Amino acid sequence: MKPSLTLTLALAAGAAADRTFVVYNGCPFTMWPAIYTGAGDSMPDYATGWEAAEYTSVSFSVPDDWTAGRIWGRRDCDFSISDPATQCADGGCNGGLECSTDGGTGVPPATLAEFTLGGTTGAPDYYDVSLVDGYNLPMSITNNVGCSVADCPVDLGPDCPSALIGPYDSSGFPVGCKSACEADLDGDPTNSPNCCTGDYDTAATCPSSGVEYYSYFKDNCPNSYCYAYDESSGTALWECASDLAADYTITFCPDSSEDSTNHPVVRGPTGNNTLIH
Repeated sequence: MKPSLTLTLALAAGAAADRTFVVYNGCPFTMWPAIYTGAGDSMPDYATGWEAAEYTSVSFSVPDDWTAGRIWGRRDCDFSISDPATQCADGGCNGGLECSTDGGTGVPPATLAEFTLGGTTGAPDYYDVSLVDGYNLPMSITNNVGCSVADCPVDLGPDCPSALIGPYDSSGFPVGCKSACEADLDGDPTNSPNCCTGDYDTAATCPSSGVEYYSYFKDNCPNSYCYAYDESSGTALWECASDLAADYTITFCPDSSEDSTNHPVVRGPTGNNTLIH
């Protein structure tokens, strides 16, 4: 028996509701992307972590009501080590290669692609590249419907302020830059202007001017979310109308990651800078 027209249209609408996400490793070395779903029951139909060789991509479906989703990258990993704090040079998670769906967020510092999709509520898609947990890899979020690009396209590790720099790879090269909160610069993360906690837990009491080294992150990556209340900058949290049903591409080491010679450059795991021509 053929399905009714109503059922056929309903099935087509359900299929169309899913979005396609592409995760591309533009870095000149192997890294390990990871996914975490922070709220709700809807999850992408892909592994929560995988190995990505240089210049390779994967695509997968994401439900259009994906909420508090995160995608980030990990570097220099050895999953025979069980401790998520040391199994990767940065970004390790509970669960090993595939991050646990319960508490499997990345160990800071880690550059995050964050999403809350509007679904059928009429709310827009919200997305950002977040440096609130610090930085470990250049990243961009693009889409196929002309909405804004969110990105941190430069390598913040080598010039990271001395109070924030690290961790380091086996050659001693910095592969991360901590946030002022993660570095615990004011000594009390529960009541901190750097963490926007305690007496500083509102946008009014936690302006960007009170966050140490905010300008380092924001000046280098103006289209990133650089502290807890960065919406006021106007270039932190991005929106795209959900009825456009945008598909998104998350790129690690986008082409605009450049050194002083204007060549894209990111430090490889061998300790040598690798130019991408």
